[in-house]
Amino acid sequence: MLTSMGFQGSCKTTAMGIMPHRDITKALELSFSLDIPFCPQLPNVSYYEDMYAQASQHFPGITVDAENKRIFFDSAKFDQQLINYSERMADPGFFSLSEGYSVVYHQFLGQDLQKYTAVRGQLIGPVSFGFKVMDENNMPIIYSEQARALLFDFLQRKVNAQYHELREKNQNAFVWLDEPGLGWVFSGLSGYSDVRAKQDYKDFLNGLDCPGALHLCANVNLPYLLSLGVSLLSFDAYQLELMPKGYAQAVADFISSGGIISWGIVPTDSLTLETESPESLVKRLLTYWKVIAGNSELSVKQIAEQALIAPARCCLKNMGQVGASDEKTSSSDQGMCDLTLEERVVESAFNYLGHISKTIRVELNL
Repeated sequence: MLTSMGFQGSCKTTAMGIMPHRDITKALELSFSLDIPFCPQLPNVSYYEDMYAQASQHFPGITVDAENKRIFFDSAKFDQQLINYSERMADPGFFSLSEGYSVVYHQFLGQDLQKYTAVRGQLIGPVSFGFKVMDENNMPIIYSEQARALLFDFLQRKVNAQYHELREKNQNAFVWLDEPGLGWVFSGLSGYSDVRAKQDYKDFLNGLDCPGALHLCANVNLPYLLSLGVSLLSFDAYQLELMPKGYAQAVADFISSGGIISWGIVPTDSLTLETESPESLVKRLLTYWKVIAGNSELSVKQIAEQALIAPARCCLKNMGQVGASDEKTSSSDQGMCDLTLEERVVESAFNYLGHISKTIRVELNL
């Protein structure tokens, strides 16, 4: 059995951590409008709110260039800072997210979090961080044995620090890892295979103080992701279009073991969202679940009981309208006229979530 998340999914709503908003108060209001609120990551407020920059604090060899929005890794600096790092790594506070790296996180912690079913933090995962951050030779640090080994341990400690801070506010707190990099490990050109990633991830998850939770916006191999040992998986379900029958048993086994799946069913680009309605998205999601139920021992209701409902992905740069991300857009809706297109799309997607959740709960008597 997987580690229990401490709550039942029952089609409760949550969302991706990264948001395009420039107004912290508005972003927090949106987060708290969901059943399971999360700490927003707002890179348009500060580069230190970027998920890669945010996670990099205190990692040896790292320099954050906030002005140019870049992160550098220097091997010589890494070697020099290892001694100081090793002296401080026994202190859990060393791995906490400082206010300088996230004003939003500290404002989130200052809210009343106890009244919610659960609350969530998030952190970039080690595979994605390792692929993204380059050394002085323009080589991803995931290829460095020494840097990779420390990276997995470092982010493990970061997750544990965030989890314990959140759990003081809500006993069902959890932290999920954003891992787009797990979509790259199947490429023969990646140099870091799915087999190696799976072993590294299982070791990583075994060292967490909280249930393992994973989020992936990239193309997904569901059986692979569900086999990593996480207790909660969040993914872009909208992109599937059709649920492969070959995925059904892996999904059923995961749910039967107590796992929760967050189904990212609401698209977050403007052109696609305009073609959908809450009703059409309910139909798509139930079609997925009927395929799983028809090819396993689970019922659609059992699947729904272990499900969360979420947007398909974040919406930092809207791909549905060229040039729209650089301009404010007007709207006849009161209060929307000063929002960018990306902010409006996210708010529309969040609005869809409530309708979808309510419809399914009523239809399945949850």
